[in-house]
Amino acid sequence: MTDPVIQAEELGMRYRRRSEIWALKDCSFTLRAGRIVAVAGPNGAGKSTILTLAAGLLRPTEGRILTPPRERVSYVAQDKPLYGRLTVAETLRLGRELNPDRWDPGVADRVVDAGPLDRNARVDSLSGGQRTRLAMALALGKRPEVLLLDEPMADLDPLARHELMGALMADAAEHGTTVVMSSHILTELEGACDHLLLVQDGRIRLDGPIDDLIAAHTLLTGPVADLAPHTVVDSRTTGRQLTALVRRDGPVEGPWKTSEPSLEELLLAHLRASRTPEGASA
Repeated sequence: MTDPVIQAEELGMRYRRRSEIWALKDCSFTLRAGRIVAVAGPNGAGKSTILTLAAGLLRPTEGRILTPPRERVSYVAQDKPLYGRLTVAETLRLGRELNPDRWDPGVADRVVDAGPLDRNARVDSLSGGQRTRLAMALALGKRPEVLLLDEPMADLDPLARHELMGALMADAAEHGTTVVMSSHILTELEGACDHLLLVQDGRIRLDGPIDDLIAAHTLLTGPVADLAPHTVVDSRTTGRQLTALVRRDGPVEGPWKTSEPSLEELLLAHLRASRTPEGASA
């Protein structure tokens, strides 16, 4: 088993000292080196706060989060903050000068040239998708051990999203980079990520390798019947037809058709649930 690269212990974040509202509360998790981690959840769940804390840009109100030194971490925020008056070429040169011991011009150039981006264009003249490509070039060019991405592909068209995600996954596999990525695009997560953090109401609702989490659940369809002894995550009844996602507590027996849930079905069921049962982490 690989070593932990990010560890959160009883992590809590409240943006205003006297506020009763917590962006995060009692969050504990361990992410191991080389994982591709999906941070999923609804708007306002706390996903961006987790990434910002991991990047060292915020200090938690409670608990602690342990990460590699900042020079080994790259972070791409949702708004892709870049210097608008610099050109693409000047931005890449700045990345090289700020990271002289770790900068990999080859990977940065490949991301930019695949756009392609005009090296003489000023950043403030770029489209949202072009800014995303440049921000990703800077993040990967730093050759990080941990890459933190907050909704990285939201402003890319489907083809550019597919190409850039492919380049990201290939680079991570080649260098063993740990990638922690939040996204609302479930198809972006499925097939690319191997570990899941599901965040809801500032708390971790699911945490574990995706294959293990899916294997621990079963999707049932069939006539309405007693689901005991299984833990029901979510169930819906239409007429005489029952559809339910359960956490198995033994062999599944009964008059149902059983199937393995997709990642999307797993996430949506847990998000719909009024509460998450004890032991939802795997």
